[in-house]
Amino acid sequence: MSKHVTHWIGGRPAAGGARRRGDIYNPATGKVAGTVDFAGRAEVDAAVAAAADAFPGWRDTSLSKRVAVLFRFRELLKENADELAGLISSEHGKVVSDAAGEVQRGLEVVEFACGIPHLLKGGYSENVSTGVDAYSILQPLGVVAGISPFNFPAMVPMWMFPVAIACGNTFVLKPSEKDPSASVRIAELWAEAGLPDGVFNVVHGDKEAVDGLLEHDGVKAVSFVGSTPIAQYIYEGAARSGKRVQALGGAKNHMVVLPDADLDLAADAAVSAGFGSAGERCMAISAVVAIDTIADDLLERIRARVERLRVGPGDDDRSEMGPLVTRAHRDKVASYLETGVREGASLPIDGRVHPVLGGGGDGFWLGPSLLDHVTPEMACYTDEIFGPVLSMLRVPSYESALELINANPYGNGTAIFTNDGGAARRFQNEVEVGMVGINVPIPVPMAYYSFGGWKKSLFGDSHAHGMEGVHFYTRTKAVTSRWLDPSHGGVNLGFPTNG
Repeated sequence: MSKHVTHWIGGRPAAGGARRRGDIYNPATGKVAGTVDFAGRAEVDAAVAAAADAFPGWRDTSLSKRVAVLFRFRELLKENADELAGLISSEHGKVVSDAAGEVQRGLEVVEFACGIPHLLKGGYSENVSTGVDAYSILQPLGVVAGISPFNFPAMVPMWMFPVAIACGNTFVLKPSEKDPSASVRIAELWAEAGLPDGVFNVVHGDKEAVDGLLEHDGVKAVSFVGSTPIAQYIYEGAARSGKRVQALGGAKNHMVVLPDADLDLAADAAVSAGFGSAGERCMAISAVVAIDTIADDLLERIRARVERLRVGPGDDDRSEMGPLVTRAHRDKVASYLETGVREGASLPIDGRVHPVLGGGGDGFWLGPSLLDHVTPEMACYTDEIFGPVLSMLRVPSYESALELINANPYGNGTAIFTNDGGAARRFQNEVEVGMVGINVPIPVPMAYYSFGGWKKSLFGDSHAHGMEGVHFYTRTKAVTSRWLDPSHGGVNLGFPTNG
């Protein structure tokens, strides 16, 4: 049965017909599985209004009561994790086990937010001047918005809204229109947990909904994760409207393999981090940078592993990698294979001929692929492919590998594989990238550390979740206080000094 997804505003599904709608696909079959309403300015205004109405009451709700709601929401997420994973898999295409891992990583941010009473503690200094005390307090901003991508329809929004809501803000989420169901199910779980109506809202749609949030005077801050061009657009638009903004952009994540590395470990990591979720991860490894002396050996180990990978529908327990999210995206990713060969690379692993469990039908399939002898000027290297395509670059030394990474305009994540502690320590110090893995291919930080890149992978000053998330969703108020007897000493027009 075809499903229909609509907005969640003021604690309930939106009423009335939508002016525009989009199709929701099952990527494994290539068929339309449902429709989703697209928000215009009226729906955005309604969601922001509901959030604004809810803000005073939620802001003034005690920390203990906020945390009680968060703990209940955490339990409901755990109880419904399998259902959420199934929704994600059916609309995104990733295998169910990968979707379950996404939900778990998002749950970790909810658990971090459950500690908000400790995280919102300000500072206090007694007697900064005679009889005068000074202290700081952290207060919520008001209505804040999140704009999230298709590749993590549960985890990325949960980088944003648990911390924002725990800090006392109200939230409007604009998820990807490609896989919208998980966001509405999360909204239902919030309501079941006892979150007041209007504190969490969801509007679906495209650029019209995004622009509505960017330009709305009632929205005080915007969080975004997506491609670099759109991140820059979000950053500029939100800043122009006087909002706080954290906009996490694209990536070209390099994995350096030194000659002393465990090559089996490195090959496992390259395949896992390059082809998990069909490469549709902002932290996926897309460029393997191998020292010349071990490049051929590493390639053969990668090839042996790829030949055993099972590609198939996300709900098939045998599948390790699913389809891409849309036909257009699949075709664009596949085009880089032809372009790479035309520009001088070789194609030792061609995912277009990789078998698909059940035959694949009309699904959006592309198997794991690898372009070898890639050079920095090739499109397969300069562009963020965002699919199951690894590029192998061969370099003569550690220094040339480091130079290659630091010259790249992206700075999201990187990894080095080595058994040399000195080389690893040098790499973590010298590389110009926001998140670094040492023998770890996908260095996504735990919730109590912040997630974010450097260079064109981040627009704005704040990373996501962790303490940077707390600071992003609050503003500091400094208070200077004096309690004295009625004889205060009279008028003094001089500049106040400590004494």
